Amino acid sequence: MADTPSSRQARATEPRNAVAVLGTGIMGSAMARRLAAAGLRTTVWDRSPQATEPLAAAGALIAASPRDAVADAGVVITMLPTAEVVEQVIFAGGVTEALTEGAVWAQMGTIGVEATLGIAGRLGQHRPDVLFVDAPVSGSKGPAETGQLLILASGPASAQPVTGPAFAAIGRKTVWLGVAGQGSRMKLVVNAYMSTLIEGVAEALELASRLGIDSAGLAEAIEGGPLDAPIADAKLHKMQSGDFAPEFPLQWALKDVDLAIAAAGNDQLPLLEALSRQWRAAVRAGHGRDDISAARLALGHQDS
Repeated sequence: MADTPSSRQARATEPRNAVAVLGTGIMGSAMARRLAAAGLRTTVWDRSPQATEPLAAAGALIAASPRDAVADAGVVITMLPTAEVVEQVIFAGGVTEALTEGAVWAQMGTIGVEATLGIAGRLGQHRPDVLFVDAPVSGSKGPAETGQLLILASGPASAQPVTGPAFAAIGRKTVWLGVAGQGSRMKLVVNAYMSTLIEGVAEALELASRLGIDSAGLAEAIEGGPLDAPIADAKLHKMQSGDFAPEFPLQWALKDVDLAIAAAGNDQLPLLEALSRQWRAAVRAGHGRDDISAARLALGHQDS
């Protein structure tokens, strides 16, 4: 359903149980589908119109601009790739003026601590009547499609009941961590942990290949034991099968690693710094849009 003057007029008469999703890539589109399926009036916008078109069939309203998308939304979710894009859409795009009084802006992409605090402060200066929630999610395409994301939320307590229905539709669990910024801090830690696990899987498979160990035998040896982490197992099987279809693109995983390194300040994180160099080489080699499991491709041999 396209967003037209008549549809906007009809929406204005509905209760404000409405959500806007700005950014409908891999994660944002899956979240929008879950929101619409939960019966929440869901309006979507993306910089690429092609990204929103399939969502009409799922029951979402398609907005022509981000201002139109947020015009009467009680909760506005941004799922955009970088801080620069968030600032361009929200502030340069005039979205702040279009936000409804008392609305909650849930910033759910991973953009780092410094950028998150800067955006929260800027919103507070321009629109003190709008609540800001820093709520990055842990999980990739599969959990987003099934509503199993972990939401790492931080912000004012008064935002919790407002965001409750939307967060329940997209997440298996919401952890409230305190003031805005704490969610982003936790997300960087979680993703640092995840990234080292996945690079470890890639290098273990490379070592297995060099030592003549069958990768299926490695998977069997690990299965069911203390080393059998679900994310590591999932990526091991993607690497085994050569399936690098993006669930969490490598270029965005690298972005998160670099954000973690930057957030650590002067304290060195030697493993993450080495991982960043390795993944940067993989991105330069053309694997940035592949899944994070494409870290395997930067190591030479690949099991068939």
